[in-house]
Amino acid sequence: MRIGLLTEGGYPYVGGEGGVWCDRLVRGLDIHEFDVYAFSTGQAQEDAGWVELPPQVARVRTAPLWTAEEDGVVHGRRARRRFTEHYGDLAAALCSAAEPGTAAEPRTAEADRFANALHGLAELARDEGGLVAALRSERAVRALERACRAPGARRTARDARVPDLLAVADHLERALRPLSLDWYEEDGLGAVDLCHAASGGVAALPGLLAHHFFGVPLLVTEYGVRLRTHYLTRPDASPAVRSLLAAFHGLLTAETYRAASFLVPGNAHARRWQERCGADRAKLRTIHPGMDATPFAHVGEEAGEDRDKPEQRDPRTLVWIGRVEPAKDLVSLLHAFAEVRAAEPGTRLRIVGRPSGPEGEAYLGHCRALAAQLFPDEADGPHAVGQNPVSFEQLGGPGAESTADVHAGGTVTVLSSVVEGFPAGLIEAMLCGRATVSTDVGAVVEVIGGTGLVVPPRNPRALAEACVSLLRDPERRARLGAAARSRALELFSVEQNVAAFHSLYLETVARTPVRRPVLGGAGDPLPFAVPAEAHVPGQWTEPTPRAVPTWAAETPEPLMEPVAEPVTETVR
Repeated sequence: MRIGLLTEGGYPYVGGEGGVWCDRLVRGLDIHEFDVYAFSTGQAQEDAGWVELPPQVARVRTAPLWTAEEDGVVHGRRARRRFTEHYGDLAAALCSAAEPGTAAEPRTAEADRFANALHGLAELARDEGGLVAALRSERAVRALERACRAPGARRTARDARVPDLLAVADHLERALRPLSLDWYEEDGLGAVDLCHAASGGVAALPGLLAHHFFGVPLLVTEYGVRLRTHYLTRPDASPAVRSLLAAFHGLLTAETYRAASFLVPGNAHARRWQERCGADRAKLRTIHPGMDATPFAHVGEEAGEDRDKPEQRDPRTLVWIGRVEPAKDLVSLLHAFAEVRAAEPGTRLRIVGRPSGPEGEAYLGHCRALAAQLFPDEADGPHAVGQNPVSFEQLGGPGAESTADVHAGGTVTVLSSVVEGFPAGLIEAMLCGRATVSTDVGAVVEVIGGTGLVVPPRNPRALAEACVSLLRDPERRARLGAAARSRALELFSVEQNVAAFHSLYLETVARTPVRRPVLGGAGDPLPFAVPAEAHVPGQWTEPTPRAVPTWAAETPEPLMEPVAEPVTETVR
């Protein structure tokens, strides 16, 4: 097959979000050909360059979401009238739509109006060569204002003032930039057999348009639901701005879910969000992210071999590893560790990770100060140097050259987050054969599955009691660690992830009608010239004689037409 992989801020850029699993997917499915269509999110990302691409990536086309240059397109009177009509309908759908995400209700009139307006804008952009200037024009702001003041608009929309209208119009211009791209041609996205969006939201918009223009099937993977992210951001915006932007992203998500052949949540938490936002359960296929177990093999195997032997590592070391930010709730972890130290005086805590942005830097400083206050430096004697039982480290330092080395240096891995999506760091600890103590957030329970201890978030006492129980019971630690490693190898390996997507690709294309018919000598399509099973690799894809209806040929021919010379043909 020829797959159009759609990404936003990720693959093929270095360090992009979701880039690792995309790279593993592309390399694992080397029997297919990939065209990558990527959105960049900043100049720094573009300057960092791309990862090394495998040979099955035939083409890469990129576009910036963080800026848009004037395309020089000047619309005539008719084009301006079309733009005003479609943009006005889109704005009216935002102003009159019910609050999105409140229930999985049947398709509404606002959803149909939004879809028709979106497709109308896309067709206009394709006909005229772009919409950059139109989306930035005063005409767009006035259309949005008329929709907010029209009868039937929600109260929050009617309360929008000029700064609110400008903020919403600016956001819509950025979100609708993909409409002006030249990707929607027969030799572009029209030439692929399947569009696979690596995330929802704007990344899936090109796939939605390819489905509209060419009937290309769309597959959407969401390891973190973008609509949920939009609900949680912009807390300082006015109620009118939050309401209108939530309506836009809610309607865009609903249209994407409707058009997609399959939706792939990465865990049950994301699946529940998709169902809540109107996804059809028949389209949902949960595929867990795949982790490469190789870097953790030696630690996990040593843990299994040493299960019946005295522990070689320090049996009193707790490990936390991840990005340092408020959502990880290291404050609760430090307070819990104070109770652990009271019960087990020789215990140590290693906090390994880099701060996430300026907010993370400030939070790290706060945690260091709290650790110094809770745990004054201790010394073994009057002439020894004191040492704090809590160490703040970064990957790459002594004893922390890799995440596997960090887990190898401790006996219990702790996760203290109050907000978590899919806990990849927890799976790494499981692959290392480590017992874990985690807070019940996100997909933690789904990942752990009974192979670790789970406590409520923001509960230092419960966290401390769970850690102490494992520190005092080495046999239980060994049992849980072995069970965790077996579960991770079975459910969260790269191999299972790649195999699941390969099967889903075949199922999607097999259900899709042939979009490029076989033409006869006069240029007319030949009905039934391509059998349905040509979608699936097998012996029937070889050029063998087959029956051709006499009414489908230009001249009467025998029912069985022999093939004079075999033709080698690659079926994708």
